[in-house]
Amino acid sequence: MDGINLMIEEHKNIKRMLLVIRKACLGIMNGKEIDYADFERIIDFVRNYADNHHHGKEEKLLFNRMVEEIGGPAEKLVKFGMLVEHDLGRFHIKELEEALTKVKLGDADAKLDVIASAIGYANLLNRHIDKEDNVAYPFAKRELCSDTLNKVNMECEAFEEDMSKNGVQDKYIKLLESLEEKYN
Repeated sequence: MDGINLMIEEHKNIKRMLLVIRKACLGIMNGKEIDYADFERIIDFVRNYADNHHHGKEEKLLFNRMVEEIGGPAEKLVKFGMLVEHDLGRFHIKELEEALTKVKLGDADAKLDVIASAIGYANLLNRHIDKEDNVAYPFAKRELCSDTLNKVNMECEAFEEDMSKNGVQDKYIKLLESLEEKYN
C-alpha cells in the first residue's frame, strides 16, 4: 500500500463532503430551514473521517517523520502550515457546532454563523488539500528515504486494517453518499 496515495484518495472523499457543505449552506441562504441531523452527520464525518482517520495518519505517521528526517524546511511546512491549518479546521467545526446550538435555542442571527463557519471550513480545507497534494506529499516522496517511506506505507496499511475492522471507512463513505444524494 502506498500511504501517500491513499491519503490523496481520501482527499477526494473529503472534497466531496465540502461540496455537500456548500450546497447545504446555499439552501439555508435560499430560505430553507437548517437540517440539524444533516449538519450533525457532516460534523461526524469531519471529526471522525477527515480529522481522526485522515489527519490522524498524516499527523502520527507522515508529518512527524518529515520533521525528524528532513529538518528545517519540513518543520516550517508541517508545524507552521499543515498543522496550523488542521487546528483552524477544528476551530471552524467547533464554531459551527456552537452556532447550530444557538439557532436551535432561537437565535436566528446565528444562522449567519452557521454559514460562515461551514463555508470557512470548506474553503480552508479545499486550499489545504491542494497544498498537501501538490506541495507537502510530493516533498515527502522526494525527500524521505525509501526506508522511511516503506515504514509509512506499512503503518498506513496497519492503521487502515484496524479502522476497517471497526467499519470506519464503510460507515463514512455511506454517510457521504447519502448526503450527496440529498444535496445533489
